[in-house]
Amino acid sequence: MMTSKKIILTGSFGVGKTSIFNQFMFQKFSDKYLTTIGVKVNKKVVNINNEDVSLLVWDIAGEVTQDKVPTSYFLGASGIIYVIDLSRPTTFEKLESDITYLKKLLPGAIVKLVGNKKDLLSEEELEETIKVISKPLDSVTSAKTGENIEELFISLAESYLVK
Repeated sequence: MMTSKKIILTGSFGVGKTSIFNQFMFQKFSDKYLTTIGVKVNKKVVNINNEDVSLLVWDIAGEVTQDKVPTSYFLGASGIIYVIDLSRPTTFEKLESDITYLKKLLPGAIVKLVGNKKDLLSEEELEETIKVISKPLDSVTSAKTGENIEELFISLAESYLVK
């Protein structure tokens, strides 16, 4: 029997949610910025220790705060990937309240906090930035290079199989 989970990609606009989505689904990256209207959904099956996990990934249009996202998008989600842009501190100003809101909305969901666009920062800048973020990051990614994208989704899928 296959485990099936709905995963939400959310966060402020321009943080790279669609790029993470495209990198995970199709191993593709585009420098063109296109605003997501509404939501994009796609499915990918990952195999963890000979067990298939079907991930239904929802790429949601970016909003300044999460309470602006239609709550219907979140219904039934088992996981939330909250993305911030490491090169734009404004994208993590609402982090605390957004995560609190999301955990209240989906008490059982696993929330992964992801710092994206690692490729835009030097090692020193990255270390400094991570220090000022109010919560520890679950993953530091680059949708452009693909770094840690697959691992992010695999770790989420693995957490559903832990009995």
